[in-house]
Amino acid sequence: MTRLSRVRLTLALLIATALLISCNTEAKKQQVRLGEASRNLGEAYMASNNYTAALRELLKAESMNPDDPYLQNDLGLVYLNKNRYDKAVAHFQKALAIDPGYAPARNNLGTAYLAREDWDLAITTFQEVAEDLLYATPHFPMANMGWAYYKKGEFEKAVEAYQSALDLQPTFIVALRGLGKTYMAMGRVKDAIEPLDKAIEVAPKVADLHFEIGMAYLRLRQTDKALDAFRKAKALAANDKLAEAADQEILMILNKQ
Repeated sequence: MTRLSRVRLTLALLIATALLISCNTEAKKQQVRLGEASRNLGEAYMASNNYTAALRELLKAESMNPDDPYLQNDLGLVYLNKNRYDKAVAHFQKALAIDPGYAPARNNLGTAYLAREDWDLAITTFQEVAEDLLYATPHFPMANMGWAYYKKGEFEKAVEAYQSALDLQPTFIVALRGLGKTYMAMGRVKDAIEPLDKAIEVAPKVADLHFEIGMAYLRLRQTDKALDAFRKAKALAANDKLAEAADQEILMILNKQ
């Protein structure tokens, strides 16, 4: 083979290789686009609470574009809503392995640990999120941390976490309610009234808040206020269980009068 022939052969191989790489790159881009389309459809199903249909689309998207951290986070959320906590944890961890700075996935991982009752892992995870200066809503992980400490029975730490959340967002109902519940568990019933009352000011139609402040008034032997709170809870209750509990408290108060 002459030198010219060798040059021509080399050029032909280079061109063929370039064409193959170009085709593979375009095919990969097409896979990514199809995966994103399925992810978008899955997110639409999630928004309408159709988690089975969402899972179908998201798994299809994963088969085409598994390295999408947003997709892995979506899968975690779907499994979380289906009470498949181990799978949820695995997908949130995948999202973070792809993008360690993806704070919403880290917060969701903490929520999955809460659901799994892994309190210590939840606390560690929420602490990491709360310390992320770029995270827009640090009061959420702080309140979640408060709940984890509450479930562990470490009430002083729970109070500290809830108060930190309220320093950031004074009208955050989750933290106000959590703080009230924690004070109740500590026997600090008078202290529980203020955060529960503030929560009711923000969300007057939440039946659970009226029930909980009713229990506080009952323990303080302020029966008129307790009776009024239980009646509101019963009227607002969206489920029979809470309505029945409120009704029982009302009957007990009336029978003692």
